[in-house]
Amino acid sequence: MQATETLSEGLKREFKVVVPATELESRLSSELAGLKDRVRINGFRPGKVPAAHLRRLYGQSVMADVVQNAINEANRKIVEDNSLRLAGEPKVSLPEDKDEIDAVIAAKRDLAFSVAVEILPTFEIKPLEGVALEREVAEIPETEVDEAIARIARESRPFSEKDGAAESGDRVLIDFVGSIDGTPFEGGTSQDVRVEIGSNSFIPGFEDQLIGATKGEERTIVTTFPENYQAAHLAGKEASFAVTVKGVETPGETVVDDEFAKGVGFDSLDALKNVIRGSLERDFEAQTRRKVKKKLLDALDGQYDFDLPPSLVEQEFAGVWQQVVADLKQAGRTFEDEGSTEEASKADYRKIAERRVRLGLVLAEVGDRAGVNVTDDEVTRGVVERARQFPGQEKAVWDFYNKNPQALAEIRAPIFEEKVIDHLLAQVTVTDRTVTREELFADEEDEAVAGASVNEAAS
Repeated sequence: MQATETLSEGLKREFKVVVPATELESRLSSELAGLKDRVRINGFRPGKVPAAHLRRLYGQSVMADVVQNAINEANRKIVEDNSLRLAGEPKVSLPEDKDEIDAVIAAKRDLAFSVAVEILPTFEIKPLEGVALEREVAEIPETEVDEAIARIARESRPFSEKDGAAESGDRVLIDFVGSIDGTPFEGGTSQDVRVEIGSNSFIPGFEDQLIGATKGEERTIVTTFPENYQAAHLAGKEASFAVTVKGVETPGETVVDDEFAKGVGFDSLDALKNVIRGSLERDFEAQTRRKVKKKLLDALDGQYDFDLPPSLVEQEFAGVWQQVVADLKQAGRTFEDEGSTEEASKADYRKIAERRVRLGLVLAEVGDRAGVNVTDDEVTRGVVERARQFPGQEKAVWDFYNKNPQALAEIRAPIFEEKVIDHLLAQVTVTDRTVTREELFADEEDEAVAGASVNEAAS
C-alpha cells in the first residue's frame, strides 16, 4: 500500500492511495484460508472445502471486506505517518467506472482511490495577563419573592359558583365551536373549558367578550388571531366562536400564612420563601455566569484570527440557521419583517458560526494544554440531570445516552467547556459590579448566539 500526498492547501490535504492487485489477492487468499475452517458446506468435511469452491461462493463478499479494511488502514496510515489532527472524518473517493471496480474485486487491477481530509489549525495560546472583566451581580429583591408567592396564591385560590354575570377576575366554564368564514377549523372546538377573565390565556379579545355572561347563556365571540400566532394557518385570521356558558365562578381569598404554605407542600411560610429565594438565587447566579462568560469569550475572540476548517463552520452554520428559520416560522415572521434579507442574515449568522468554531478550537486547545479532564462521574451526573428532564422516561433516556457515544459526547462537551472557562477566569482580573435585576437580565438573546462550539474537541 502506498499513500502519496497530492494536495496541501490551507487546512485541506488530499492523498492518492494505491493497493496493488497482488496485495489484494494475498489478503483475499488469507481471508479465505481462515474461512475454510469455519464454514459448513454440504458435501465437504470441515476444513476440506477446496479454495476454488470457497472463492466462487464467497470471493466477492470477502473481497468487499478486504477493500473496506484496506481503506480503513489507509486512513489510519495517512493520519499517523503525517501526524495529522483531523477536523472531521476522511472523505474517500473510489473509482466510479463499474468495469474498473469489477476488476479490483477480481484482484486483476490495483485499488486506487483518493482521501481528502481537513486538519485542525495550529496556533499559539496567547496570555491573558492584563485582561480585566466586570462581573455583574444583583441582589434578590424581597419584592420578587413576594411576587412569586402571590402568583402561587393566585393559582391555588378557591373558586365558588356565582349566580350573577361574569366580571373581570371571574372564571367561566364554557363549550365553544370556532369557525372561519363559516367553516369550523381544526383545534377550534372544545368542551368544559375554564376561562379566567383577565388572565390573557386566550387569544386577545376572547376573555373580554365573556364579561357579563351568565350561566346557560349562548353568545358569539368574534376575534382575530395574532399575526404571529404559532399555527400559521390561523395567524391574522378573524374567527367566530359559538360559546355556551355552563357556569360562572368567582374567586375566593387566599390568606398567605403558614397554613397556606402547608397546603402547597411546605412546613411553613418561611420555608416556602427560602425555597423561592434559593431558586431565584440560582437563576441570578446562572445569569451572572453567562454574562461574564460572554465577556471572557469576547476577549478571547479579539485575540485570535486563524483559518477554520470549512466543514466545521458549515456544520455549525447549518445548526444555527436551522434554528433561525424555525424561530421565524413559529413566529409567523419573515426576514423582511426583521429589517433584513435572507442573504444578509445568512452572512451575519455565518460570522456567528465562525466565531463559535474559532472559540471552540481555542477552548479545546487551552483545555488540552491545561490537562482539563471530564471524569466519568461528571458525565454520569450530566446524564442523570438530563434524564430528570423527562419524568417517567428516565430509564429510556439513560439507556439512549449509554448506548450512543455521540450523544454521550454532547453531555461531555459543555462540562468540558465550563471547566475550561473556570480555568481561564482564574487567570484574569474579575471585578464585581452590583446592578439591578433588569440590567442583569438584559440582552439574553445576544448571549445565546455568542458562545463557543466545542463538541468536536471535547468528544
